[in-house]
Amino acid sequence: MTEINLQNIGEKVLKSVSSRGISLAEVFLTRSRDLSIDVSDQQVETMKLAEEIGLCLRLFHHNRLGFAYSSDFSDTALDQMVTQGIDNAQITAQDEFYTLPEPVTYYPEMDLIDPQIPQVPVSEKISLAKEIEGRARQYDPRIKITERCAYSDAFYQVVIMNTLGVYGQYQGSYCGASAFLVAEEGGDSQTGFGFQYRLKYQELNPEAIALEAAEKAVRMLGAKSINTQTMVTVLDPYIGTKFLGLMGNSLSSEAVQKSKSFFAGKINSQVASPLITIIDDGARKGEIMSAPFDGEGVPCQKNDLIVDGMLTGFLYNTYTGAKERKKSTGNGIRGSYKGMPEVGTTNLYIAGGDAEKEELLKQADQGIYITDVMGMHTANPISGDFSLGASGLLIEKGELTKPVRGIAIAGNVFDLFSNIDGVGSDLTFFVGKGSPTLKIAKMTVSGS
Repeated sequence: MTEINLQNIGEKVLKSVSSRGISLAEVFLTRSRDLSIDVSDQQVETMKLAEEIGLCLRLFHHNRLGFAYSSDFSDTALDQMVTQGIDNAQITAQDEFYTLPEPVTYYPEMDLIDPQIPQVPVSEKISLAKEIEGRARQYDPRIKITERCAYSDAFYQVVIMNTLGVYGQYQGSYCGASAFLVAEEGGDSQTGFGFQYRLKYQELNPEAIALEAAEKAVRMLGAKSINTQTMVTVLDPYIGTKFLGLMGNSLSSEAVQKSKSFFAGKINSQVASPLITIIDDGARKGEIMSAPFDGEGVPCQKNDLIVDGMLTGFLYNTYTGAKERKKSTGNGIRGSYKGMPEVGTTNLYIAGGDAEKEELLKQADQGIYITDVMGMHTANPISGDFSLGASGLLIEKGELTKPVRGIAIAGNVFDLFSNIDGVGSDLTFFVGKGSPTLKIAKMTVSGS
């Protein structure tokens, strides 16, 4: 990657801002390199290598916000960016809660970079993607189509500093691989997928990815609908994260302050099953969304949000914390250098329970194991109401049996979490969200 000292650039920008009479300013700088390889029928379909570098300036003057960003680090461009940021602050509304975090003495130590990732030849990474496809095709002759088998990795560097003395920098990397397959039999076709994202290259398991995708595709062949009925419903961990994501909006202090959270005014109230504990942990070891600090330079930390079904707290950035005279929880999240820090989740997860998945299934004489839902984007993040297409596997006498599709589930996500009566021990992360297998006492499943 281009050798540019981000710290020196940041110091130059802050010095320029201070020379113009601005005492409260922050610079956020990033650079990244992303590699992606797509394979189909043992041929490379696409291969992309992209690098990006940029910085943004956030400043406050007379309680007014100014913001600007640039991917050009020349003196002329940086000077123009500072001018633009100051000019923008002249036309924004005043807000007494605009502020920046104070410096800290400690950031958590994080092992986020794998030096092996850039050292592995691209040819080996291509071979890994081809291996996934090959193993998947060998699993069952009914695997007919490879929609996509892919490998990707990324390296990134983040630097943040402000005029109050905050300074932090870290580097990180991650890699991932995936497979999306189609199985066909008797005119029926079903898709299956498998993927892994890891901090370490050696932790990728191409055989496991291939097996997961192939199994999911084949097991759904011949799926049929069922009659509408109320039944025990078990959610696959991947589906658990989908519902967790829907609930996550209500755990944001910003949503609470804007009266857009179901949880507003319910601190220390029972809001979920006593079996449910929900945590956001930006410093969790081994996860690709972990970091020593957030997009404002506040240390990332473990935040207990719901404990044994009791609502105990919300997520804050510096601005929303100031409105309630509270500290940021380290959840000022930036999508890129082109955006300001919004309240967001890091590693949001439902804590695992004591039961094995098989044990939860055996508790259901008649039920359904949900493996896929469609239309989650249509759910209401404020009220929690949802109506989703779904598919999965029938549970009969505690065993997974026939594949089921053409069904729908509807309800309210907050009621769903209140009705959970079983939590598996198989906590599984899917990038920034994690869930174990979840068992719901009863849910109406609409079918034919």
